[in-house]
Amino acid sequence: MRRNAALFVLISLLSGFGSTAMTLAAGVWVFDLTGSVSLAALTAVCIYLPTFAAPWLGGLVDRLPRRPLMIVVDLALGALMLLLLTVRSANEVWLIFAVLLARGVSYVLIDAGETAILPSALDPKILGDVNGWRSSAQEGMKLVAPLAGAAFYTWGGPDAVVLLSAATPLLTAACYALLRLRREPIPTSREPIPAGREPIPAGREPTPVRPARSRTEDDRGAGGAPDGPGAAGHSTDRKPRESALRAGLRALFGVPSVRNPVLVAGLAIGASGLTNAAVLAHIVHDLGLPATRLGYLGTAQGAGSIVAGLVVGRLLARGKPVAVIGAAFFAAGCLVQALPWWPTMLAGSVLIGVGLIWALIAAVTAVQTETPDHLLGRVAATSTTVIFGPVALGIPLGAAAAHLGAVPVLIAAAAISVAGAVVGGKRKAGHAIVPGLR
Repeated sequence: MRRNAALFVLISLLSGFGSTAMTLAAGVWVFDLTGSVSLAALTAVCIYLPTFAAPWLGGLVDRLPRRPLMIVVDLALGALMLLLLTVRSANEVWLIFAVLLARGVSYVLIDAGETAILPSALDPKILGDVNGWRSSAQEGMKLVAPLAGAAFYTWGGPDAVVLLSAATPLLTAACYALLRLRREPIPTSREPIPAGREPIPAGREPTPVRPARSRTEDDRGAGGAPDGPGAAGHSTDRKPRESALRAGLRALFGVPSVRNPVLVAGLAIGASGLTNAAVLAHIVHDLGLPATRLGYLGTAQGAGSIVAGLVVGRLLARGKPVAVIGAAFFAAGCLVQALPWWPTMLAGSVLIGVGLIWALIAAVTAVQTETPDHLLGRVAATSTTVIFGPVALGIPLGAAAAHLGAVPVLIAAAAISVAGAVVGGKRKAGHAIVPGLR
């Protein structure tokens, strides 16, 4: 288990470093080639767009062997990145966007795959801890990678960053191959989940339609390969193929212990998108400071996120409503940032970093521990859409609303997060996330 935990943290370090460095360099690269700030800004959108297709992409994770799929996706991504070595002029900028879009698709597939295989690789009691360590590793890379990416770009041009970004998925593919996954009896077929019936939590075997046979995660997709009536995603009365997607949606939205922390996280993280333009406007217009101060706020938020990731496992183990607490911390951070004083903006960024990570880790851990194995891929991917999809909508809305003033936008973001915390708190969304640790 320690070996697997270390490998997952290493994967987070590598992927966080490579992706952050490339995201920064891509915007600078497009600007250098075209001179267009708008086109440069659109590079970030390519990462978020595939999130809206996550429920369908997650279905692939459930239908195919998960670890081999993740290895193949990483290897393909490394090969695709090398295509960027051919870009030399503004006429070839479309290739940068195409590769970044493919990178966004790979993020969705790999994130769903990781969420799905983590319960097979780790003891449920340490899932919260490992999720927190992985988050801290990724946030730590956000502090280091932008500087490294800028240095590589200055030293060797975009080709240096491309080679670096192509190497990291190859290394993460090797890490996936080194994982040791538990053997456990997996039924080759499952009954569809009736409407109104909650999915069986991870760790408990459902009643199989036929005698189960033992397979490793390497040899199966979720629920085994369909080999006749009653196979995974198909009922014995041959219901339509899309019933598998509906079962995944029921597993997310029909079970309060999964739905509530995911929705709380989605509201808080979505509200953070509203604040992007408002924070910059507050710095420049209200405080009269240079826009470069935004970098200090990013560092403060990253520091808060790192600390939050290191302690979140203990809070989950004690049955604390972590998603609700995280949403409340985020709301407090927004209100503190709305004050007309630079030090309070720094303090607010730390609170926001803590709150967003706690809400996110609580949601991810709930999905991992409360979802049946054969639905984990699509539920994980659908939860990604619910949590991160609102950010893509919140950013332009926040940019438009910032014309009304920075403070009202920050207060509105806090109100949205508080509303989510209140609803989640009443329904005890964050309690008993990890089985056996009530």
